[in-house]
Amino acid sequence: MLTGIEEVDWASLGHAYGPADDVPELLRGLASADPAERETALDGMYGAVHHQGDVYDSTLACIPFLLELVADPAVQDRGCLVELLTSIGGIELDDDEELDELDPDEEEFIPAANYAMAAAAIAAGADVFLGLASDPDPEVRLAAPCALASLHPEPARVLTLLRERLTVERDTEVRLALVAALGRIALRHAALRAEIVDWLGWLARAAHDPGLRLAALVQRARCAPGDIPDDVVPRVTGLLEEIRITARASAAPGADGSRYAAPTLIGQVRELLEEHAAGRPAPWTEELLRTLHTALDDRVDDRIALILAQLRSPDWGQRSDAIWLCGGLIRIWRGRYEEVVRLVGAQLHDPEPRLREAATSFLERLFELGAPAADALAARLASGPSARSVPGPVGGSRGGPGLGPGGQNAFVGRSGRDGALLALARAGDTRAVPLLARALEEGEVRRDLLYAMDGLGPSAAMLAPLLRRRLAEVDLDERLYDRAAPLLYALAAVRGRQAVPEVLRVLRGAPPNRRDWVREAALRTLAAFGPAAREAVPDMRRLLAAESASVATTAARALWAAEGEVREVLAALERWLGPGASGAERCAAAQALGEIGPAAAAAAPALLPGLASRDLWVRVRSAAALWRVSGDAATALPVLLAAWEENRHARVDVAECLAEMGPAASEAQLVVLTELTRRRRHNAREGASGSHDVHVDEKLLTLCRAALARMERGVF
Repeated sequence: MLTGIEEVDWASLGHAYGPADDVPELLRGLASADPAERETALDGMYGAVHHQGDVYDSTLACIPFLLELVADPAVQDRGCLVELLTSIGGIELDDDEELDELDPDEEEFIPAANYAMAAAAIAAGADVFLGLASDPDPEVRLAAPCALASLHPEPARVLTLLRERLTVERDTEVRLALVAALGRIALRHAALRAEIVDWLGWLARAAHDPGLRLAALVQRARCAPGDIPDDVVPRVTGLLEEIRITARASAAPGADGSRYAAPTLIGQVRELLEEHAAGRPAPWTEELLRTLHTALDDRVDDRIALILAQLRSPDWGQRSDAIWLCGGLIRIWRGRYEEVVRLVGAQLHDPEPRLREAATSFLERLFELGAPAADALAARLASGPSARSVPGPVGGSRGGPGLGPGGQNAFVGRSGRDGALLALARAGDTRAVPLLARALEEGEVRRDLLYAMDGLGPSAAMLAPLLRRRLAEVDLDERLYDRAAPLLYALAAVRGRQAVPEVLRVLRGAPPNRRDWVREAALRTLAAFGPAAREAVPDMRRLLAAESASVATTAARALWAAEGEVREVLAALERWLGPGASGAERCAAAQALGEIGPAAAAAAPALLPGLASRDLWVRVRSAAALWRVSGDAATALPVLLAAWEENRHARVDVAECLAEMGPAASEAQLVVLTELTRRRRHNAREGASGSHDVHVDEKLLTLCRAALARMERGVF
């Protein structure tokens, strides 16, 4: 075994962490009889030799030895090695975007040729995977179909083999892997697509096993998304119910089939996967439904209907899957989610902790869209501390969906309550106020709760004394910003004007570490206090001359709010609009002028150069400020509309200005109407999300409706 391994000059090759002279030990470890050694070696292969999907020269040198190990039935855990080979050889180089990511200027540049050579080397030895399709080890049979579909150079031969295997295979998840591999072949090889799509359609109707019918239906949708049947929702819902009944009837206590729990990243992930799948008879349905949702894409109404059906299922696992799937849907697509949110709120009272945590995590990100679940959130918070719960999925494998950040002990005790309280506060429900007061009287307060106080209205004023006391207790040390900034934000939100002495203490006592950040946060709070902050005027006036534009411009805004004297403020702001100012400095000054409004009309000429800036945000801030100080819509509007088209992330700022302009922005009516008819969120990003994404897009829609209403009514 591993013949010729010593003949390779491994020290002259490299991987993610330098010379590859440790690779022979890793390869031998993969063949070890010791499960801990195998796990550690596999972790090393992914961590160094195939780090984050990269293919180094040492990775190429490993391929013959990995193929040899895979072919030897005496080697254990070969399914993991098949997956490793599939990953090494499976990168697609036809996509220009992927090629662009291979940046030759990077310190550790990986030549694109490495990926092509890896695919070619594995394809040359891919016949080894043909025999693995019938291997006695189900883990090997589970990994083999994807390897064959991705790497074998004869797709027609693979197609025949996979269909034959499907007639004799008895392991449910292996059968699903066979069907998924057929879908992969259809997507990769257009000449075989029609044949496979027809066959999948037949299988979706004819298979006896409801899981197999569901898999075939999903893969057909994946391969032919333009030909998904109109009755897909009732068909899928019916199949899920059949699967639930069949799985419950056949479920039996089984032995623990988990592998050795090695202290490696791979081992930890596996443990989380197994824990998430625990107690679920058919955890594999989640991945099928995720694939179906991807195929349905912009058929939002169908996707909502499918999620609603799952949320009404007696199976808590189906309801949990629906929540995580809806999280991806609502983040990308606009739609009518009221009933979905209400049903998710109902899960907060379920005895299954994983379901409760899924519901809480989903509701946290909804802000105003969470209102239909407000009663359920309030009831949950009134029912006492939550039990232990676990975050949700980020991936999937044989063990079922993965787990989200934080691990299995991430939510214990009051943290579940904090999530429900955050969701209630972000929904703007005033029942959150006394609960926030209680949280402030207790120990540490989650930062997000402090940043959620700005939507609670006048009722939140009762929180000011508690916030003031908290701010007074903050040490003026190197961690001041992290501890004080959320409290300062909250005090501004609740207009806690009586806290001026405490805010001044922070402003004056800011340590060198992030001093400007502390000062800016404190000045923003003083600006929110308005004339009640007159005591701080000397400090504001002193900081007008600060070297930091963010500090100086915020001081100007605070001074204007406290005194209403404009001459000194304008002089301080205009110095940041000159030719030598950076884009960030000009944006800060323009924004401050816009907040002052018509009283700053004398500064309008200083804003004009910014309209022609190469920096989009300077143009947007300057145009918005110009309108707000001078009412010159004719000059500002073309700049704003151009920015709207150039950068979708500028649309909230532009829409806010359009809503203020009213009839003066009537030529933007079509632009606003078009945005309101779009179903995709303006800030949607595939594979990435932020906690405020939905909220920001809903804010855009609200501003667009307001702008359109004012344009139509002709109200200034």
